[in-house]
Amino acid sequence: MSSIKNENFSEEKNKVEKGTLYLVATPIGNLSDLSERAVKVLAEVDFIAAEDTRNSMRLLSYLGISKPMVSYFEHNKRERGGEILGRLAAGEACALITDAGTPAISDPGEDIVALCAEAKIPVYSVPGPCAAIVALTVSGLPTGRFSFEGFLSTNKAERKKHLESLRNETRTMIFHEAPHKLKTTLSDLAKYFGEERPIALCRELTKKNEEVLRLTVGEAVAYYEIHEPRGEYVLILGGATQTTSACDWESISVQEHVERYVNEGMSKMDAIKTVARDRGVAKSVIYKEVL
Repeated sequence: MSSIKNENFSEEKNKVEKGTLYLVATPIGNLSDLSERAVKVLAEVDFIAAEDTRNSMRLLSYLGISKPMVSYFEHNKRERGGEILGRLAAGEACALITDAGTPAISDPGEDIVALCAEAKIPVYSVPGPCAAIVALTVSGLPTGRFSFEGFLSTNKAERKKHLESLRNETRTMIFHEAPHKLKTTLSDLAKYFGEERPIALCRELTKKNEEVLRLTVGEAVAYYEIHEPRGEYVLILGGATQTTSACDWESISVQEHVERYVNEGMSKMDAIKTVARDRGVAKSVIYKEVL
């Protein structure tokens, strides 16, 4: 890689320190997005903790870097986290990387960072690619305030609770989704947020087949009825443009309150439940009033 000419850049300022954890962002598709600092850190740490050592080995091979590696992922984070912490406490430097993107964002890396914070072990982030932010910037939707929601749970009760909690969210929302789950997720978004809500579907970001579709949720559902989802997706969902505040409740009837939610895309029963929650009364009370 060509050297960076910057009067504030120095080897001393960027040298790798012992007993330190480095969160190194790796490319989400385009290898040219890997920073010079990231390469330096990967080359100088004592060992690398990787989500999938096989995938990461290919990246390191491309860079001509050979380092001891340990796996660190969701199902071994408790056992391996303690091991990594012990090595850091003993003075070794470690780089934590995921298969792609920034560690500790919707990722078990947050656990090792918390362990390090508790043990007063230094943690530095080596910034770089993050699929959620890349997608947000190209979505065409408001970026001033946003909420990162990650992957929706496959557990139906947890998924429903999560989506219901976002009905009145005014910030732009960011979701991750796998191709084989995309149609189900779009159907759920239509159910909870309405078919007219704007959405950007971003896939294969920074790769050769990068695509951004800016549609309504209803149009997205229809599109994927005839097109097969391909690649990993980041979904950018527009926030609610109309919310019902407590002061509104005093000026509208229960019937109007329910109809407002129905007009936003809710089923009548879901609207009744939401109105009951807004007003702090039993669902049966609202149900009787709208019959």
